[in-house]
Amino acid sequence: MIDKKDALPVTRQCELLDLSRSGIYYKSVPLSAMDVELMRQIDEIHLLCPFYGSRNIRNELWGKGYKIGRDRVRRLMRRMGIEALYVKPRLSIPHSGHIKYPYLLRGLEITKANHVWATDITYIPMARGFCYLVAIMDWASRKVLAWRLSNTLDSAFCVDALEEAIAKFSCPEIFNTDQGSQFTAEVFTNVLRVNNIAISMDGKGRWMDNVFIERLWKSVKYEDIYLKGYASMAEVRNGLAIYFKFYNEKRWHNSFDKKTPNMVYFDTLVQKQAAA
Repeated sequence: MIDKKDALPVTRQCELLDLSRSGIYYKSVPLSAMDVELMRQIDEIHLLCPFYGSRNIRNELWGKGYKIGRDRVRRLMRRMGIEALYVKPRLSIPHSGHIKYPYLLRGLEITKANHVWATDITYIPMARGFCYLVAIMDWASRKVLAWRLSNTLDSAFCVDALEEAIAKFSCPEIFNTDQGSQFTAEVFTNVLRVNNIAISMDGKGRWMDNVFIERLWKSVKYEDIYLKGYASMAEVRNGLAIYFKFYNEKRWHNSFDKKTPNMVYFDTLVQKQAAA
């Protein structure tokens, strides 16, 4: 859009396009090796103590020998897309231009496949850098229906995962998310509306509604990511493909009387179809 080689001065080009000159000259600075290491440490602390805010995480880092200030911890937590989990007036602030949908799961008994799906995003550390993982989960069975990786926190990879889940497993009755901008974006909610899926979003004081996916993230990281120490997104992608196949097909869940997510999903799906 801005051509620095054009005869028209960059200042004038910015004025015509109503752009800030500082944004034109800014060059992004890659994360330092120390920041990458700190983000991994923050992620591990957050998994163990999700109720810790920046102050307590800073204290834990101090205990590990990292001399770091709270402001730096806050900045890295924002970059990772994580925050402390606790009841507070507003858990997440949606994009000002996005529609906020009501919470539909209060008092609802969820025992059948494809009744309710849910989603969330987590930070994935790598040996050199990091990326983000989104997963679509069937609430009743905990089956991971689809997932995607991205190096940016936008809506595109979330939409890709949602469309894959719908293509493979049909549509749920209700889709529940938090109020993150990736899920309130028109490009994401349009997919749900077009497929006549009721949209539910966690509201005030509903921090426990993502507990099943939070447990999934803990399993993914302790049973795969932290053990393997992947060096690149390609390695993470290949490793998670193997892990999620294991998780769905072979990993026993005590809450399901030693059944796998696939067993519960397809058993309750048959029951739902028979009842219909």
